[in-house]
Amino acid sequence: MLEHAGDELPPPLTATRLLLDWSPSVALLVVLASAVLYVLGVRALRRRGAAWSPARTAAALSGLLVVGWATGGGLAEYDDTWFSVHMAQHMLLAMVAPLLLALGAPVTLALRTLPSRPRGWLLAALHSPPVKLLTFPLVGWLLFVGNPFVLYFSELYPATLEHPLLHALLHVHFLVSGSLFLWPLVGLDPVPGRVAHGFRVLLVLAALPFHAFLGVAIMSRDTLIASDHYLALGRAGEAALLADQKLGGGLLWASGDLIGLALLIALLSQWMRADERVARRKDRQADRDSDAELAAANAHLAALAEQTAARARQSEEHPRR
Repeated sequence: MLEHAGDELPPPLTATRLLLDWSPSVALLVVLASAVLYVLGVRALRRRGAAWSPARTAAALSGLLVVGWATGGGLAEYDDTWFSVHMAQHMLLAMVAPLLLALGAPVTLALRTLPSRPRGWLLAALHSPPVKLLTFPLVGWLLFVGNPFVLYFSELYPATLEHPLLHALLHVHFLVSGSLFLWPLVGLDPVPGRVAHGFRVLLVLAALPFHAFLGVAIMSRDTLIASDHYLALGRAGEAALLADQKLGGGLLWASGDLIGLALLIALLSQWMRADERVARRKDRQADRDSDAELAAANAHLAALAEQTAARARQSEEHPRR
């Protein structure tokens, strides 16, 4: 079992502990190192006089903060004790953090700040066949939509509660599957697999009903998921645990819809900005074409005027007799 067993259970769950309790972990160290590297990259760009949007920095650091809280904060302390806490952690790692990190454009930042050789390695990795396959939007969509059904309606989820390595890998899986789904849709980085904006919106709309269906299915269950684990903890009776499970299903349903709405807003905003950029580009091209036509017409008129002036001079020099 995980470390929470018998008298090793954490203190009773409170909002204060959930928000403020932090404990050192490998995941938290990785998050802190990632935040430091991102800030150093932004500073390197600015020292060169290059611009970097503060909104991107805020999004990336917020995404890392979400990952840190979910894996090293109060959520991590109670995620194997209460199903609802696990579900909140699931949604943060699978949807909120990937969305924020994608908007932070860390790959673009790396490409603009890394030395030439590491930059070449990164570009080679981005264009490798495995990455092209994994970032194809339908692959990410299938992983994002299908894996939760496999997780919660099989023995896989109870296994992650009993084995620490599987438990840690589950967190990685949530973050990776969410990133594979969201990065090609809303990400600002030059990842392969980018499709038209309309198709991106359709993929998001197609994913939302599955999250709602899974949430309702969990809420409707009359039996506990991973009952042996939760009952063995002795934290609460079956009725209270079942109520907590229904709360977890409700969190999945409601948060999936809310985050999906935010995702759609981000997608539509990007679509509108892309259309505006195309329109401005066409306007500039039309202006250049118009200027070129005007210059050609002026040159033609100037040539005609020169020819007329030349004939006039010839007439003056050789008048008819």
